[in-house]
Amino acid sequence: MPQGQVPQTAKDGLTTRQRRNRPLVVVHGGAGKGKSTAAFGLALRGWNQGWSIGVFQFVKSAKWRIGEQAALEALGRLHEQTGEGGPVEWHKMGSGWSWSRKAGSEEDHAADAREGWAEIVRRLADETHTLYVLDEFTYVMKWGWVDAEEVVRVLSERPGYQHVVITGRDPDPRLLEIADVHTEMTKVRHPFDQGQKGQKGIEW
Repeated sequence: MPQGQVPQTAKDGLTTRQRRNRPLVVVHGGAGKGKSTAAFGLALRGWNQGWSIGVFQFVKSAKWRIGEQAALEALGRLHEQTGEGGPVEWHKMGSGWSWSRKAGSEEDHAADAREGWAEIVRRLADETHTLYVLDEFTYVMKWGWVDAEEVVRVLSERPGYQHVVITGRDPDPRLLEIADVHTEMTKVRHPFDQGQKGQKGIEW
């Protein structure tokens, strides 16, 4: 697509400025590698714009610290020290939910997922962040841990200027109906297919 040009003229009655400052729901699905990577890349761009970034990982272990987490948390500290960029929060399901007073058992994953979603609902109502990354959130919807209808309603009714990006395979069709951006990552080839385990710097 040529820079600054779109394939058709919008008929929504909005001005160019209004259209370019519209909060988006972004969904990265598909079986291929890169869903979370794309979401974290968006978080980096948002940080550079001074946005408040909130990352919520719904499946990965709270003990597993990936490279993007280390980088974004370092940028969060840079913001605290110098004012550059924007604030960053990173939370993981279970013991990673920092607002929870419990020790963080993984015995009840569904309860942990509902707790994380409830906190996101509160933050959306309070307009806490500019960008929310709900990593691997499609799975907790698919497994019925979080009600998809409620997710769609909350995201559709969220106030202010708040972007939400959701990653994971098999996104719910109801979620896709309200998505402004929907990307499907297609796996053509991956070392996993030949039995190779993940590599440092590639998978984490």
